[in-house]
Parts: sequence; structure tokens; C-alpha cells
Amino acid sequence: MRLTRNGDRAELWFGGRKVMEHTPQHPFIFAVEGSFAYRSSHGNFKIAEKLKRRIPFALTGGGDDSLVFTAEGGRRVEVRFSEAFGGVEARFTPNGEFITELHFAAVKGEGIFGGGEQYRQLDMKGERIVNFVSEHIVVPPIVRKTLLRFLPYKEKPHSYIETYSPMTTYTSSEKYALRFDVSAYGVADLTRDEESVFLFGECPRSFFYAAGKSFAEVARALNAHTPCRAYLPDWAHDGMIVAVQGGMERVTEKALEMLDRGVKLAGVWSQDWSGRKVTAVGKQVYWNWEADESYYPDFEKNIAALKEKGVHFLAYINPYLVKGGRLYNECAEKGMLIRDRKGEIYHVKSTTFDAGMLDLTYPAAVEFIKEVLIKRNMLDRGVDGYMADFGEYLPVDCVLHDGDPAAMHNEWPTLWAKINREAVDSHPRAEEIFFFTRSGYNGAQRYTTMMWNGDQHVDFSADYGMPCVMPATFNLGFSGMAAVHSDVGGFISFASLARSRELLIRWTEMNAFSPLMRSHETIRPDVNVQPYNEDVVDVTASLSRVHAALKPYLVQCMKEAEEGIPVMRPDFYESGDFASHSEDHVYLLGRDVFVAPVIAAGATEREVTLPQGEWVKFFDGTECVGGKRLRFSAPLGKPVAFYRKDSAFAPLFAGIAL
Repeated sequence: MRLTRNGDRAELWFGGRKVMEHTPQHPFIFAVEGSFAYRSSHGNFKIAEKLKRRIPFALTGGGDDSLVFTAEGGRRVEVRFSEAFGGVEARFTPNGEFITELHFAAVKGEGIFGGGEQYRQLDMKGERIVNFVSEHIVVPPIVRKTLLRFLPYKEKPHSYIETYSPMTTYTSSEKYALRFDVSAYGVADLTRDEESVFLFGECPRSFFYAAGKSFAEVARALNAHTPCRAYLPDWAHDGMIVAVQGGMERVTEKALEMLDRGVKLAGVWSQDWSGRKVTAVGKQVYWNWEADESYYPDFEKNIAALKEKGVHFLAYINPYLVKGGRLYNECAEKGMLIRDRKGEIYHVKSTTFDAGMLDLTYPAAVEFIKEVLIKRNMLDRGVDGYMADFGEYLPVDCVLHDGDPAAMHNEWPTLWAKINREAVDSHPRAEEIFFFTRSGYNGAQRYTTMMWNGDQHVDFSADYGMPCVMPATFNLGFSGMAAVHSDVGGFISFASLARSRELLIRWTEMNAFSPLMRSHETIRPDVNVQPYNEDVVDVTASLSRVHAALKPYLVQCMKEAEEGIPVMRPDFYESGDFASHSEDHVYLLGRDVFVAPVIAAGATEREVTLPQGEWVKFFDGTECVGGKRLRFSAPLGKPVAFYRKDSAFAPLFAGIAL
């Protein structure tokens, strides 16, 4: 680290790169007068920026490791720098609260990745990235795809699409990264060639800067700063986890059928273990987190019977309780639900029904979630995994037991993941259990055992369908969330938007080459093709066997994730050569496997540019040289995937057959 100050000018350098500079003509920091107006519906938040005036700070003091900035109105910020975690950490000490704008050095022509789960594209350069947790799915694109099918559907740009998991970490193709510790709403302005500008509704607590010779080196520094604690129990690698609901009798029947057809079935995931609520949009879970004995009688006994056959049982939970349910009534009486400003229970709406939100800042509610809802009602009864859903909906105008809801809104998903992790870690069977989350924010990687890309449309659209899984996963990886998977087949289905056999098979091909192979029945199971359907189950069986055969390699990939190295990476990750990047919809699985999913309806071939090196095509042994644009046959059920010829795992890969 090199911090220099000369009168009213200063520069910070690290790893041979300029991090920031301050001059009277180009200040590093501004205070911004203004406010933000929040509007929400069904968990989707829109924020109107009402910014009036930017007030530059002047450099007025400091020492060998600090800078002091002052501005009109008595505003003062001290920034203290230190080398830590293999990078530079700068801690801010402001003398009050104000909207803050910070300017950092950028490199012309660079790509910028990260910002959490950004779906539409990998490279964020040229975009404005909103830092506010929000529901990802909105109604207008669904309506255009279904009720207005007579109009051509125009895929939405990045600026239109919200995210469940924003994170204020940004990694450059020039192999440096910048991370902010901040809670408030903000925007990263990456539209300028020579600088990156970050605006937040508060002064950040700190920023961390890392630089290295490779993306892996940068990732390890970010991971030293905020560790990724993703893991999977050993059994989760033994095949596919197939979503089946409708009661224990149906779940058991489908599981046995799949086993008889040769499916490597690691588990079944039954969302409706707590009951079913039929709404205008489909069959949803009854948000009352205890086994529904009418649907799932002899819960423990039947789970144990499945487990004897090697099939683990997964459930579902979220931090809300359906209005009028037994647990809702109990928690309302005990004051465990968030309130509005009139002192009444604050209800949020998911599709067409109301729910109360458990107050994650109330110690009694947290204890109830851990000890009763998670441990007693699920884990003690034999559940080996579950979806910890939601976390995005906290209203900014509610009343919490502790804290300002506007300040807590972004932190809520991380707090939800933390509560789940503490419950699992304190259980006697901790090593056998995992949970997966869709929402997140800074620090969530410390707690979630596995992330998933939430709620794709059941189609091939690049904005909301199967293709967006890849850039979303890459951006999470560059942000520090190293292990991510998706719902095989997607989730959102409405009217004519229904999953086809082709889409399900193409998605199954992709997720056979991912850290976790798990399907979703969608919100309308009865009208969407499922992995256990007669005309699909044989493909499910063959691809589940591929995934299970990859277990030794995937175990190594998950160990790398503990170092912050993403399991699924873009094509240039190993070479470091972003100029060679060919497309956002191919990926490296670990270092040694390259996958090119088929993402176009009706396609029977796939064109792809392999990374540099010598590669061998899975299943037929065709040898290829990287760096060239090649075309391959892509029949349904046969993934287009390759492995490095010199890989230590080459004998394993060569023996994998369909």
C-alpha cells in the first residue's frame, strides 16, 4: 500500500494500481443533499432518488495512514487505511449521517463483474447497478409472454431487472476488486471510462480493495476478508434431488418409480410438507412450518423409510406465516411478528394471500425459529435439507423490535441466512444437513450453505429464462458467493407459459454439470413437464448418473469454494484474458470442465469457442484444440461438455457414459 498526501491532493496505490485520488478539481468524496422515496408491491421495490446538490469535500488533514476530509455545514470524514486480508481496508469515521458519493480510479476498456446476482449479462461496465434487495419477478414480462402473445416479446435490458441478491463487491477484468461495507440503498455508476462512482444513502463503514495476478488470487483476498462457508453434505453429490409434492403417498410412489427406472436419486424435495394453499396463480405452500398430517402422515416413519433406500427428504421454510394459520396465531400472540406504525401486525402479500413476517430482530422470535420451526419441526424429525426461501420483503415503513427498517432492509436476507446456519450448526446432525437460499446481501456467504438462482421463467428467454442462470451465477461468484445452482426447469409458469419437455431436458443437461442437481415442479406442477414423467424419466436417469459420477471432482470444486473460488466460472477465468471472452452462456465447472448448454428452442447443434488448451468431448472422446469456433451436434439428452486432456481427473471423466 502506498498512500501519498501533498497539500490538498492525495493518492492511494496498491499492487501497482491506483485505487483513488483526490484533487480540488476531482474530489474523492461528496456529500449529497437529498432523499429517497420508497414504493413497494409484492416485495418489489422502486426507489425514487430526489437528489438536489453535490457538496465536495476538501482534503484538510491526515497522517501516514489516514486522510481527513471536510465540507460545508461542519461535515467531516476521517478515512484510515491499513493493509489487511491481502489487500487494503479503509475505514470511514463520519461526524454525522449524509448521502455519500465516492469516486475510484477505473481502467478504460475494462469489464466489471459482480454487484451480486445480476441476471441479464456478465459485464456491468456501462451500467448503473442498484444496491437494494427486491423481488426479482415482476408481472409485465409474464403478461407480454402470455396474454399478449400476439405482440413480439422484447427481452428486457439489465436496467429493468431487479435482484434478490445485490452485493457491493465489484471485480474488474484488470484483476482488482472493490468491496463496500454498507447497508443503505445505493447505486454503482459504471458508465464512465476513467472512474467508477458509488452513491450510498449513508457513508459506508469501510471499503476493501484487492488486486492480484489472477482472478483466483483476487478471489482469495476477498474470501479472507469475508469467508464463503458454502458446503454440501456427502450424500447431496450422489445424484439428483427431484421435487415432488402432493403428499407423502405420492412422494414415496414417485421416488420408488424413479429408483426402478435407474434414476440416481439423492433426495426428494417436498415444498408442501406443511400443507398446500391453492391461489389464483397455482399451488403454493401453506406457510405454517410444521408437517401437515393430512398430507404427510407418519412423517418421521416415512422419511426414515425413504432414507433406507438412499433417498433423503428435503422441506421448505421462509420467515413468514400465513394469516390465520396456527403458528401465525401463536406468534402474533407472543409479539413475534413485525408491526406497522399503528401497532397492528404488518401484513405482506405474496400473490393473493396475506402473511405476517417474523421479526428477526426480536431474540424470542429468533429462538423460536431456530429451536421450534427448524430444529424441532424439521431436523429432529429426519429432514436432511430444505429451502430457506424469501428474505426480500421487509417494508421500510414497518416497526421492528430493534433497528431502523430502512437500514435493515438490505441486511434482512443475511440475517435470515445467519439464523438458519446457526440452527443447523447447533444440531447433532449438522454435517448431514444443508439448506439453500435465494436472497442475499453482503456477508450472506458466511452463512448460506448453498445459493440458488431464484425463479426463472420456464423458457429460453435471456432476461428471465434458462440462459440468465449463467451470468447471474458468474456475478455472484465474482462477489464472493462461490457455490450457486439453479432450479432444473425453472419456476415461473402462467397461462401459456408452461415448461416443455425440450426445456426441461436442456436444463437437466446443464445442471448435471453444476454443484447441485435439483429440480423444481414450478408453481403449476400439473401443467408442466416433470423429471419423473414417462417421456422424460429415462433422460433424467442418464443425466443423474452423470452428475453422480462427477462426485469426486465436484467435491474438489466445493473445497475450492471454501477459498472463494467459484465452482461455475466464465470462460476466461483461468486464462485471465477477458478479451478472449466469447459469450455469457458457457462456463467452466472448476478448472477442468467446460460446458456449453443449448439455450435455443429447436436447436440440434451448438457453436462454441473452447478456452485455450487441449480438450476432450464428454461421451464420445473427440479431441479438440481451444481458441477456435467449433460446431457440435447436440441431440436432446446429450450435454455439450468437455474436459481438459491433461486433467488429473481425465480417467474419471473418460469413464462417464450416458
